[in-house]
Amino acid sequence: MSEFRLAFPACVIAGKHRLTAEDISLLRKHTFPEGIRTSDDVVAMLALNNSCPEKCPEWNCFFVEQLADFIVNYTYPQGSLDEINVAWLMRMVSTDGVVNSALELELVLHAMEISANVPDELRAFALDQLRLALTEGIGGYKLSRTVDRKGITRQDIDYVTRVLRGTSDAGVIHAQPLTWSVLMQIAEETLPAGNHPRWADILSTLHLVEYAGPPRRSRWLRIVDDTFGSEIAVA
Repeated sequence: MSEFRLAFPACVIAGKHRLTAEDISLLRKHTFPEGIRTSDDVVAMLALNNSCPEKCPEWNCFFVEQLADFIVNYTYPQGSLDEINVAWLMRMVSTDGVVNSALELELVLHAMEISANVPDELRAFALDQLRLALTEGIGGYKLSRTVDRKGITRQDIDYVTRVLRGTSDAGVIHAQPLTWSVLMQIAEETLPAGNHPRWADILSTLHLVEYAGPPRRSRWLRIVDDTFGSEIAVA
């Protein structure tokens, strides 16, 4: 099994119970002076996030902004997402399709927001976190939901709207096949009487877009191998 060791000061910070604003300043100055730019930087960020039970708000912003910027702007194709870095991102933040934490879900959403293109797979993946929260009571979105009930709430509407950002034109939401499928599954799992009125409006404006996507490329994403998450040793 491979071993990853954090350099100073990250190795000291990783041993703390809580990440503070001062820790973030040290990381910016010494560990990531140019931001997240390499696969080792990504692994270090994940190790820090997993090793410290409590985080300050500054860490949450730092984690989301830096990793999203790296994934979208410093991996091919720069400035956008494609099926390869999307597949890597989904493996990184989820277990069996379930996003592990609210912070990692925010990373997914922020990457979508700063990308010039969002593949259907990622929109469907993000929407499926709502389905999992509603039907199975699990996942990062479930942890952030303020009202624990099966019907669609105002918070859920805001979440769906955020995921579907950029798909609407002239009042019509153009949903690609995977996105459409998850939305239909959510609709089947909820009762109209228990849903926020805006949910019916969203469903009524959906238009299924049937299209042939671009050919899948065979390039290798030079970031982290598939098993890095279970092989990090902090020392």
